[in-house]
Amino acid sequence: MLKALIFDFDGLVLDTETPEVDVWQAIFREHGQELPVDEWAKTIGGYGISTYDAATHLAGLTGLDAASLRARYRRESDALIHASPVLPGVMDLLNDGRSRGLRIAVASSSPHSWVDSHLSRLGIADRFDRVICSEDVAPGRTKPNPDLFLLAVERLEVQKEAAVVFEDSPNGVRAARAAGVFVVAVPNPLTLRLGVKGADWTVKSLADVSLVELERRLSAKEWGQDSEDHSDTDRKRRPGSATNWRLPGTVQPAPRNRRLGG
Repeated sequence: MLKALIFDFDGLVLDTETPEVDVWQAIFREHGQELPVDEWAKTIGGYGISTYDAATHLAGLTGLDAASLRARYRRESDALIHASPVLPGVMDLLNDGRSRGLRIAVASSSPHSWVDSHLSRLGIADRFDRVICSEDVAPGRTKPNPDLFLLAVERLEVQKEAAVVFEDSPNGVRAARAAGVFVVAVPNPLTLRLGVKGADWTVKSLADVSLVELERRLSAKEWGQDSEDHSDTDRKRRPGSATNWRLPGTVQPAPRNRRLGG
């Protein structure tokens, strides 16, 4: 029985990833260079599979100061992010979950200073019973390690079999799988380039998710009637879903510490 919803934050509740890539792409092109989008994408969602650092890369190509480039990137991308709304489907799930008495949490590889401030700015901090961030687990134990999700179910006081995780990145899906929690993948145009595989259910937008269907799939898995990684390509989408996000540029170092440049 479904008792808890656990949301990733970056790229899932708020699109922080597109503005970051767009800004780096603009800065690179200003200096006659191209940002390697695929390398940037590999750094998303915790400890990435790439240690690419856009500021260091561009500084090496142009002789510019990496710290100055990083500061400009942070300033310009933050301005865009602060103008961005909650992504489609998030509020419906939060409202539906609360009306059903579900426990709700955020589990993010980003720091509290980033996640908490945005949840407050968006006016949704009180919608979450718990917010779990990078400081809440041991160093080096963010996604794709399972620690964030295991801590989330512990603090929500539910069994992991009664929880569902929503994730947009390969690292996040791997972390949820390692934790033994049912995971819904919602890849965006950037993480889609990486091939977000292994989820129990894959949708184009959270606006495509209903709690009725989610509970049906969770129960089916519990009884061994469902297999992993089902893409939701043939379900009728609910009105208001927006999946045509811009496909931007790319990059940054892992682990993904947004205050240090991505």
